[in-house]
Amino acid sequence: MPALQVPSSVGVLVPFHSELKLTLRSPMANEAHPCPCDIGHRLEYGGMGQEVQVEHIKAYVTRSPVDAGKAVIVIQDIFGWQLPNTRYMADLIAGNGYTTIVPDFFVGQEPWSPTGDWATFPEWLKTRNARKINREFDAVLRYLKQQCQARRVGVVGFCWGGVAVHHVMMTYPELRAGVSVYGIVKDSEDVYSLKNPTLFIFAENDAVIPLEQVSLLTQKLKEHCKVEYQIKTFSGQTHGFVHRKKEDCLPADKPYIDEARRNLIEWLNKYI
Repeated sequence: MPALQVPSSVGVLVPFHSELKLTLRSPMANEAHPCPCDIGHRLEYGGMGQEVQVEHIKAYVTRSPVDAGKAVIVIQDIFGWQLPNTRYMADLIAGNGYTTIVPDFFVGQEPWSPTGDWATFPEWLKTRNARKINREFDAVLRYLKQQCQARRVGVVGFCWGGVAVHHVMMTYPELRAGVSVYGIVKDSEDVYSLKNPTLFIFAENDAVIPLEQVSLLTQKLKEHCKVEYQIKTFSGQTHGFVHRKKEDCLPADKPYIDEARRNLIEWLNKYI
């Protein structure tokens, strides 16, 4: 497989292990008290793609430098489709041979604010159900097929988007591969009816997803799942570690972030 590529701040692809120097804003969450999407910092990252209108929703699209007919839908976390961290990950995937799209699955509703009152979070979440996105997902699939000539499509999602990935991988047989990154699994009984290969990435020290839930998911998939799947739990990591920038972590954490991102790309390459 080709070497993993990441986008540079000036829009030129550079080797994955090169050091990237981007400006970080103030922390979005306290490491000692991680929130449901503890991503550390909001990046100052402009992106390599462009915003487009896809039927009734907006989206961020990055075209692959190689037209291979492959596309990946990247599903946001609770901080919304415009979060630079998520766009960075979409550009990373695009640099490895995929047209990527980050749709606004909140359909114009406000994303969660890092300064929000967590006591109001359950009420906020009621109007943003990660398992009720089929109308938007159908629109995105039409766009990818008609406007981007995508013939093979996969999906990647973070936190809220990880839950959404789990849902669509049980709903859309046409999706070649899925990667659910720290998607909560406790509120779903049917977790094993996957239609196609799915990779689940979790963090050992995730305050939102206890390891007991990961163990239960592992057990149910082992007993019932009829397609390929993999569950990986990364030692010492917290919720949000995959789509943090490398400058926002301890040196000891960097190998885990590198490995998780590499695993994500390898899974897409293998099945898409």
